[in-house]
Amino acid sequence: MDKLFTLLEIDEIGLIDIDKEYLNVLSEKFNNQPVGVETIASALSEDVRTVEEFIEPYMLQIGFIKKTSRGRQLTPRALKHIK
Repeated sequence: MDKLFTLLEIDEIGLIDIDKEYLNVLSEKFNNQPVGVETIASALSEDVRTVEEFIEPYMLQIGFIKKTSRGRQLTPRALKHIK
């Protein structure tokens, strides 16, 4: 199974490259301050719909991001995973 995950470039908790990029954008570029989805999409060079429908649902499900009235923000669990 590990070989398959490696081949598909999926990490041990199911994150793919775009997921990791998303986490890094929030963490490094925006210092984990709340960020709007349009800004995140722009930073990733992705469509807002792609972010909302394909990246964020899993991030929310595993407890890596939270949506606030001011934008998206990483949870302590996400910060622990990326460091």
